[in-house]
Amino acid sequence: MIVAFRWLLRLFTGAIVLGLLAVLIAYWFLSRSLPDYTESFTLPGLTAPVEIVRNNDNVPHIFGQTDADVFYALGFAHAQDRLWQMTMLRRTAQGRLSEVFGTRTVKIDELLRRYDLYNLAVQSVPAQSPETLAALEAYSAGVNAWINQVNVGARGRGAPEFFFFSNEIAAWQPADSIAIIKLMALQLSSHLESEVLRARMSLLLSPERLADILPDDPTKGVTSPDFASLFPDVPPSQAPLRMATDDPLSPFPRLPFAGASNAWAAAPGRSASGGTLLANDPHLAFTAPTIWYLARLQLQTGGVIGATIPGVPAIMLGRNESLGWALTSSYLDDQDLFIEQLNPANAEEYKTPDGWKAFETRRTIITVADADPVTITLRWSDNGPILPGSHYDLASITPPDHVVALSWTTLSPADTSMTSAMNLMRSRSIDQALAAGEQFIAPSQNLTLADEDGIAMQLIGAMPKRDPAHQSQGRIPSPGWVATNRWQGTFPYTDNFRVENPAAGLLGNTNNKTVDRPFPQHVIQRWLTLMQQREVHTRDSFIEAQLDTVSPTARTLLPLIGADLWFTGAAAPDGTPERLRQRALELLAAWNGEMNEHLPEPLIAEAWLRALQDRLIRDDLGPMADEFTHVEPVFLERVYRNTDGASIWCDVIQSAPVESCTDLARIALDDALLGLTETYGPNVESWRWGDAHQATHDHPVLGDVPVLRYFVNIRQSTSGGDNTLLRGSTAGTEPEPFLNVHGAGYRGVYDFADPDSSVFITATGQSGHPLSRFYDDLGELWRRGEYVPMSLDPALARAAAVGITTLSPAP
Repeated sequence: MIVAFRWLLRLFTGAIVLGLLAVLIAYWFLSRSLPDYTESFTLPGLTAPVEIVRNNDNVPHIFGQTDADVFYALGFAHAQDRLWQMTMLRRTAQGRLSEVFGTRTVKIDELLRRYDLYNLAVQSVPAQSPETLAALEAYSAGVNAWINQVNVGARGRGAPEFFFFSNEIAAWQPADSIAIIKLMALQLSSHLESEVLRARMSLLLSPERLADILPDDPTKGVTSPDFASLFPDVPPSQAPLRMATDDPLSPFPRLPFAGASNAWAAAPGRSASGGTLLANDPHLAFTAPTIWYLARLQLQTGGVIGATIPGVPAIMLGRNESLGWALTSSYLDDQDLFIEQLNPANAEEYKTPDGWKAFETRRTIITVADADPVTITLRWSDNGPILPGSHYDLASITPPDHVVALSWTTLSPADTSMTSAMNLMRSRSIDQALAAGEQFIAPSQNLTLADEDGIAMQLIGAMPKRDPAHQSQGRIPSPGWVATNRWQGTFPYTDNFRVENPAAGLLGNTNNKTVDRPFPQHVIQRWLTLMQQREVHTRDSFIEAQLDTVSPTARTLLPLIGADLWFTGAAAPDGTPERLRQRALELLAAWNGEMNEHLPEPLIAEAWLRALQDRLIRDDLGPMADEFTHVEPVFLERVYRNTDGASIWCDVIQSAPVESCTDLARIALDDALLGLTETYGPNVESWRWGDAHQATHDHPVLGDVPVLRYFVNIRQSTSGGDNTLLRGSTAGTEPEPFLNVHGAGYRGVYDFADPDSSVFITATGQSGHPLSRFYDDLGELWRRGEYVPMSLDPALARAAAVGITTLSPAP
């Protein structure tokens, strides 16, 4: 027995030693791709030495004698820190994910091929200005210089992910950078799904009830026509929309996550320091690493600092010495769906205002890892690419013998958005920046500007020109063969919304449309309240507004839905549903609406509103209610104010009794509390919003892999919610509906009275390498609402720098 025990002990010890050895070997191989920021390189393509000074937050400050050399070094730095992310963005735009991930991503690749974004990017290269072309070529050379260093220097394949998947890295090209901007436009698009949803809902609801849940304007109701009047052969259906691309790698957003952002500016007269102020926090899906990469470039026109996107040689958000710029989603309707009628005698032809016409077609082959290649035929009508019926469940609104085409401003073969971005960061005044915006095509954005003397806001992006006689006003799919439905080109830039130096001295955009906007007023009203509390503002007051966690939606809705529940009912013993409800109502009655991560009230309120909305709509919509994953504040307010008879939603049509809105509010609260008790225990006071509202900075590829996910995912308890200025959009779907999945991955506040006091932050870190200390070091600062300096002072960058990389030209 003793001998057996000794052998077991030896075997166990040996297994431990072998395991540790395997871990050490794996770490050695994976850590080979960690860049040495103090290393020097001699590289072809440079004209003079360049310094990449990484400050103590690992933000590269790039100094060179020519702009081309600076862009070369930016490409080199991007590739050092984010090579895997860059190649994934490129593969996604190209529709080539399946070469790495196999059958899992075939549907995603098929859709990207049908959109044809990458070919359109290639065609757009000649449309760029000479200066932009030179920057793109220099940037590409810098990326390729690092890829070459990886190949010749045994640098761990460039990133740990390349050990798990294909390590083939094609040379970077100018079209790749343009394609990434087009890919960002796709990730910010929402009108395609909106048209499908509106069409489907119009087949289920009367115009009055449709106005409650999908209003074009909360005060006016729906103005678009009934879909059935255009296509009577499409039957109504309560089935939820089927998505063929529900995958973390998919760039196709669902409606609640198709962009959002905040930006506001103060003129000198509203600033305590006498200089303009500008704040910006764009909202995108959370990933690890974040899509943003901080950088400073010293160009011939001066220094520029802010947020870049790895793969793109431009400061997309930021400032220079005299101008700051911010971007927010404009929600411009730049997508239209067209139903194309097929020729009964020839399915390769479609109906036009002038008769039958052949589709433009092209075949393409999708290479699939560990499977046979897939050949698809791409088709285009005059209105745009033909999309499959599985995309946003287009088949459910397509009559027999018809197909669906998409018109979209992003599908331009002469897209000069890249040139616009390059000119914008070189601008030194509002006038120059406004001129630069004219060349921006897509994605449509609200550009907020501040220079030393004033502030402005400009809608940038091509705005489709629709005939006033358009049958659906672009709200729902329309017949593609009717001439008045087709786009008549785009409006001139001078027709885009613009405001300069308003009399109030303040400009703001908080996820709302700037004009004709069908959007709840709650968040913009909260911003106005914060702005009007002070006669003058400071950098710190702008930061306070960015970090504001008060939910105006909760403040508005809870008094309405609980009007007949507060402080009512007989005393109930502990452990009963009645007592639990009373405890919850007592907490909510004393709550100020602050969505603080340490409080139970936000969790109770959100669960209550979610359960209430589901009870209100599920008996009317059936499974289609699953499409409304987030609380619709306008809908609940209309119901509980009985706007245009909207309280009729409270009666469950499938039951004999007539339920009141108070009945449903009480039942929904009990439902919510029961679910929360099962998850978090019976002690209401111990519940924490932050436990449910964790920010999910997950790795898109390795985030679901057992064990590895604990190393690559970044999860943090957070405050805020769907309707706070500190926006943290919830997942909306079970089993964890309150996870924070979409928000401000970048925050910046710029003060032009003292530009070097400006600050910024990203949600994770600069490095995309999970073993780097810079992978998540900024994340904890971001969670706590802290920032890092955004200075153009070279001495400050060099002080305590984590490394200085010198790039020298090869002889």
